[in-house]
Order: sequence, then C-alpha cells, then structure tokens
Amino acid sequence: MAHLILQAPRLVAADVERLAAVACADGVQELKPTAIRLLNVDESTRDEVLAMAQAAHLDAAWLTSVHRLAECKVLAMDMDSTLVNIECIDEIADAVGRKAEVAAITEASMRGEIKDFSESLRRRVALLRGVPETALEQVFSQRLRLNPGAENLIETMRSHGVKTILVSGGFTFFTRRLQRGLLLDESHGNVLEVVDGKLTGHVLGDIVDGAAKARHVQALAQSLGASPEQLIVMGDGSNDLPMMALAHYSVAYRAKPVVRAQARFALDVSPLDAVLNWFRLQH
Repeated sequence: MAHLILQAPRLVAADVERLAAVACADGVQELKPTAIRLLNVDESTRDEVLAMAQAAHLDAAWLTSVHRLAECKVLAMDMDSTLVNIECIDEIADAVGRKAEVAAITEASMRGEIKDFSESLRRRVALLRGVPETALEQVFSQRLRLNPGAENLIETMRSHGVKTILVSGGFTFFTRRLQRGLLLDESHGNVLEVVDGKLTGHVLGDIVDGAAKARHVQALAQSLGASPEQLIVMGDGSNDLPMMALAHYSVAYRAKPVVRAQARFALDVSPLDAVLNWFRLQH
C-alpha cells in the first residue's frame, strides 16, 4: 500500500481529513507541523487525491514506499529560480536597462516556447555587452538569495552521504561561488567572456543546455553506480526536463506548467527541504 505526504506552510485539518477520507487512508501520522503522512492509501484514488491536494494548495507526494535518505546517491539542482530566488541573467541585464527585454526571452525559454536554449542564451548574453564585471558581484551580494530550505536540504543530504551537484544554464560566476559556500560536490555553468573588466556579449566554450545538464548528472550517477531510484533532480524550467527524466525523484519547484506536468513530484508552496519528508532520515 502507498503513502501520501501532504505539506504546506499551514496545514488545514479539514483539508487533511477530507483527503484522508477520499484516499481511504488507514491513518494520519504527523511528521511536523507543516507535514503529515497518510498511511496505506488506496492506489485507485491517486489521480483524484492529487488533484484535490493541488486545488487546496497542498504539496502532495504519492510514495509506493518510503526509503531511507541514505539509499539515495545524488541530489542535482538547477540554480536560477530553483536553488536561488532570481534569474541571474535578468538581474545582470538590469545594470544596462535591459532587464525587461532579457526577462521576456528567459520566460519564453523556460516555458518551452523557445525550443533552442543555446540560441536564446546567446541572444540574451549579446544584450549584456558592455556590462561591467562589478555588476555581477553586485547581483551576487545584493540580489541573489538562497530559496527557503536550501541550506538544510544540502546539509542533510551531505550528512547522509548523498552527492550534490549544481547544474545551471546560468553562469559559473555564480555557480562556483555557490559551490564553495554550500560545499557542493560539483557545479557546472556557462562562462561569460570578460575583456578589460566588461562583458563582451559572448559565452566561452560549449553552452550548458538541457542536454548538457543531463550529461553532467548522468556522468555523476554512473560514477556512483546510482539507479534512477537513487537520484533526486530539482528544476523549474523546460531545459531541466532532460536531467529530471533521469530520476525517479523528479521535482518541479515553483515550476513552469510544462515542467510540472512532466515531473513526478512538485513543490508549489513548500520550501526546498520539504523533499526530506519523503524519506526516513535514520542513519
């Protein structure tokens, strides 16, 4: 029998009771004030229950079994709007008064309306020509913030032996700093060309697009002998879908509709570390 984890910043008892009844749950177990587990739910109610949970603004994870976190081997995360609260390229563009123009391309790309991520990235980076490199430092120090739950998620993963990898279509200026600050095992991103202290509007080397993201995650998984059931991959945009497809725990975080539709799990209202409530944390 399956289990259903329900999470929200504020759980309403009436909603939980209604879902438990429809799911024919054997019981309700409180995990913490923001998370409960419905025990032994009826598989045939899955679609109805998940739709009800979404309508009630609850994050619902349907689990056929609850595994130990230590059985997982990899946590892979996107950076912009997943690990951190901004799209870095949009904020860099703000330095030259082009944020709206760049953000419109970013949004269309993340929604999957622009199919060629590499082309969309080149178009956006070209608009950054002349931006002083100091603007990147200002974005990192003044605008970039970790999304809620990020530090606890990563620290807990590390303490259970799970390798962490940040895979971004964004820029190494940010990914490398985040890797150092959060003690991540790997980070990958695109390299902005800088000449005489200013961005040239070009990206150096091969672009990290959706396919490249998947290759980086797959390489780490293969080096560890990890199966799909041992991979957790979190993202929000369409270029995250190839790497998310590698993982049993594919997690759409505040994601675009095209991503939420294809992910097995979603966090629409809960923090990043809500993932931890899907597992047993005993060592």
